[in-house]
Amino acid sequence: MELVQHIGVPASKIICANPCKQIAQIKYAAQHGVRLLSFDNDVELAKVVKSHPSAKMVLCIATQDSHSLSHLSLRFGASLKSCRHLLENAKKSHVEVVGVSFHIGSGCPDPQAYAQSIADARLVFQMGAELGHTMNILDLGGGFPGLEGAKVRFEEIASVINSALDLYFPEGCGVDILAELGRYYVTSAFTVAVNIVAKKEVLLDQPSREEETSSAPKTIVYHLDEGVYGIFNSVLFDNTCPTPTLQKKPAADQPLYSSSLWGPAVGGSNRVAEGLWLPQLHVGDWLVFDNMGAYTMDTKSLLGGTQAYRITYAMSRLAWEALRGQLLPAEDQDAEDVCKPLSCGWEITDTLCVGPVFTPASIM
Repeated sequence: MELVQHIGVPASKIICANPCKQIAQIKYAAQHGVRLLSFDNDVELAKVVKSHPSAKMVLCIATQDSHSLSHLSLRFGASLKSCRHLLENAKKSHVEVVGVSFHIGSGCPDPQAYAQSIADARLVFQMGAELGHTMNILDLGGGFPGLEGAKVRFEEIASVINSALDLYFPEGCGVDILAELGRYYVTSAFTVAVNIVAKKEVLLDQPSREEETSSAPKTIVYHLDEGVYGIFNSVLFDNTCPTPTLQKKPAADQPLYSSSLWGPAVGGSNRVAEGLWLPQLHVGDWLVFDNMGAYTMDTKSLLGGTQAYRITYAMSRLAWEALRGQLLPAEDQDAEDVCKPLSCGWEITDTLCVGPVFTPASIM
């Protein structure tokens, strides 16, 4: 709330969509004119009634998210059976419920789950109208894919959502449609470069003494300067499987080895990736991971002494030429020294306006 108000967003445009808020957060919303808050149970409603009685509430409902990577309905969202009770309690407490929200969860492979949730929201709107609530907000939640290669493309989900909205909330019905598109916007916007800080060979089986010096199967364990308690936390929370790109292109005849990637901390859960086949890498080599913009850099490592990442912004010369006429005064447009060629791997052949400087756990 503080951040978006600082950049000029009016309080009337802000919704505190988390149905599990600290009392201090509710009081902050009251003090700064933020009136739209979410709830999904009696306890949360009572907290708001006590600390922010002028708030307008959005009822968060549970969804069918069993196929999603993140099962948010295990913790958040009211069942349809409990919605009437919650709406009645809000009315008794003189709290106005002005809308419904839901969140399918990230990585949902079934677009029809959105259609079902929109249909459920329509039922809750009808309950609210019967009890005297004037409801005019529908929040579709987030988790929308931001990758070109996603199992279900954003356009497919949007098509299903639009059809369901035409059926249950047609244009002109007086309902404002919201969505939380953070993941969609930022997933592909960032690339992470991490450094190999340690390595060792590990025998896959326990061989006899005679086999130890022969061809017993081995895997190479690489330790990176970031792990699942930092930038790669999506491995834990989203069940992602990060696949690296090598900074240096290997020779065609270079052998590949069974490999796994681990964070800097010792622990069985700090595994970034396994089952990889990589050429022989060395301490100091860089690995590059694409599509690392969502839920990465905002989560800080819990490990003491870990070097913080830094962010460098890059732009191709083609994009820069298209934009600089709008961004720079005419007298500055001939400043060619703002763009310098840079090669940071065999795949990057374009000219970058700002060169990514690969430092440990760098994000570009």
